[in-house]
Amino acid sequence: MMLETVAAVPGMVGGMLLHLRSLRRFEHSGGWIKTLLEEAENERMHLMTFMEVAKPLWHERALVFIVQGIFFNAYFILYLVSPRLAHRIVGYLEEEAIYSYTEYLKEIDNGHLPNVPAPAIAIDYWQLPKTATIRDVVVVVRADEAHHRDVNHFAADIHVEGKALKDSPAPAGYH
Repeated sequence: MMLETVAAVPGMVGGMLLHLRSLRRFEHSGGWIKTLLEEAENERMHLMTFMEVAKPLWHERALVFIVQGIFFNAYFILYLVSPRLAHRIVGYLEEEAIYSYTEYLKEIDNGHLPNVPAPAIAIDYWQLPKTATIRDVVVVVRADEAHHRDVNHFAADIHVEGKALKDSPAPAGYH
C-alpha cells in the first residue's frame, strides 16, 4: 500500500508539467497529458482499493503524507531536469511493482494470504464480476503496472532519440 501512495505522483507531475508547457507554447501534447494523468488516476485507484483491504492506521497515514511530500518535490525537480531519466526510473519502479504483485499472487495461491472478496471499489473500477476476489484484483493491478512500465520506458526512449513526447503519439488508454 505504501508504494501505491507515491505511485500516482509521476503521472500527475509529468501530466501537469506537460500541460503547463502546452499552455505556454500553444501546442498539442500528442496525447501525453491525458495518458500520464490517466496513469496517475489508475494508480490512485490501486491505492483506494488496497486501503479497503489494509485499513491503514493514523500513523501510517501520517507517514504517507510525509513520504508523498518528499517524493512529489524530488520527482518534480527530476522531471524538470531530465524527463528522460524521470520516465526511465518510473519504468523500473513499475517493473518492481510487477514483481511485488507476482509475489503477492504466489502468497495467495500458496494459502499464506487469504483470498478475500474484492472490495466494491475494485469491482466497479475494473468491471470485475461481483464474485471477484482479491486475487482477481491483483491480476488486473499487475496488468496496469505492466502498461505503466511500457508507457514510461517508451517515453524515455523518445527522449533518448532526441525527440519531444508531443512528436510521438502517446499509447492509447487501457480502460
